[in-house]
Parts: sequence; C-alpha cells; structure tokens
Amino acid sequence: MLCPTCRKLISSDETKCPYCGTSRPGSVMLNNPLTGLFDDPGRLIKAIITLNVAMFALTIVMSIQGLNLSANPLTFLSPDGRILLVFGSTGKVPIDNMNRWWSLLSANYLHGGILHILFNMLAFRQISVLIAREYGTYRMFMIYTLGGILGFWISYLAGTSFTIGSSAAICSLIGAALYYGKARGGAYGQAVYRQIGGWALMIFLFGFTIPGIDNWGHGGGIGAGILLGLLLGYQEKKREAPWQKRTALACALCTLIVLAWAILSGLYYIFIVKI
Repeated sequence: MLCPTCRKLISSDETKCPYCGTSRPGSVMLNNPLTGLFDDPGRLIKAIITLNVAMFALTIVMSIQGLNLSANPLTFLSPDGRILLVFGSTGKVPIDNMNRWWSLLSANYLHGGILHILFNMLAFRQISVLIAREYGTYRMFMIYTLGGILGFWISYLAGTSFTIGSSAAICSLIGAALYYGKARGGAYGQAVYRQIGGWALMIFLFGFTIPGIDNWGHGGGIGAGILLGLLLGYQEKKREAPWQKRTALACALCTLIVLAWAILSGLYYIFIVKI
C-alpha cells in the first residue's frame, strides 16, 4: 500500500511507516473515500461548494410557499426564516431555546438568498485555493470547519439571535491567510498580507453599511483563523502531520453527520410537526 502521509510504498501490516513515522498507516481513519477527496484540492473545494448549494436548494424547495420573490436583489430568493431555523440556523434562540449546539456547524452551510450564497461561494473559491496551497488541504478544511464554528460561537456570545452563512468559515480562511502573509514575510508574504488585508477591510466596511450582517461572526472567524494558522502551521514551516489529517477527516465526518441530522430534523418539523 501507499503510506497516506508520504505516499511511499510500504507493507499493509506496518504499525509505523518506516519513512515518515506515521502510526497505523493502514487504519480506516487514514484510508477511506474521504482521504481520496483530500488528496485533490480541486475536488475538495468543489465538494464544499456542492454541499452549500445543495443545502440552499433544499431550503428553497421547502420554502416554496413562503419564498421571497421581491425585486430587492438582497432578499430575492430568500428561504423562509422558519425553514432556515429547522434546518440548522444558529444563534441565541436555536441554542438557548432549542439546545441546538450542533447548529454552530450546520449554519455554515445555510444561506439567506441567491446573492448571499453567490458572493460567499465566489469568495470561498478564491481564498480556498490559496489556503490549500500554503497550508495543505487537510489544514484548510480544519480551518474552514473549526473557524466557522468558533466564529459563530463568538456571535452567540455577543447575543446574536439568528445567524447563517459560510462567511464566518470564509473569514477564518482570510484570518489564516493574514497570519501566513505576516509570518512568512518577504515580497510574497507581504503581497499576500496586503491583498487579504484589503479583503478584510472591505468585509468590515460592508458589514457596517449593510443591515443584517453578522459582524461578530466575521470578526470571530478572522480571529479564529489567525489562531488556527498559528497553532497548525503552514507548509513551508512543517508539513501536515498525521494527527492533523485525522482531525480533518473527523471534521468531514462530523459535517456529514450534522448536515444529515439537520435535514432529518428539518423534514420532521415540516411534515410531522407541520410548522
């Protein structure tokens, strides 16, 4: 078999890779369909975008009677708020009143309108390529997932009643890029820092001029990304460690489980409880 870390040919019954030291290289945790997804940054990025689009399409279909079709481009094709709630929006109300702590993860895959998801996915497509290249795909997904959760947790602590969107997770990637640019230095690092810094400034200006923007989630996501970038390191300093790969795979598994639960929970409230 090929070692899942260094890709060298080894015996399938090795307890430790003789080349890179990865323990239990033949374990299911390091060898499963998700591992192949992480080996190709393009496929992983497309998979994340597909999940976001699929969840948006589902909430649109379930909101068909309460769908917002106004001429306002900011609210056009906005799912019903009740549908977003039962499918996993987060904030003080879902967490405190419904004990939905898992919504800190599911809310990262919900969006409030066609422009909301369009802008977020375009931003994610651009920043994720940079982070996958400089941090590796496993660390990129860890930053995206954990940063999104931490960003929404900060928003929850700040008292936000309801919030959704992948912008907290995207802001965590921006925070990681800011840390990378500052820590690496040199002409390339400074260029990254200046460009991404411009992005961060635009996000905050946009957040303070457009009503309904979760600035706490954005700020929390950027702070979380900086912290995660510092703790995880980037490729030029150290390669992705086996524990980081296992953690990223665990994040992917948790994401699939939580989204499946969010869908089942939403369908239960719609068809059984009849909200």
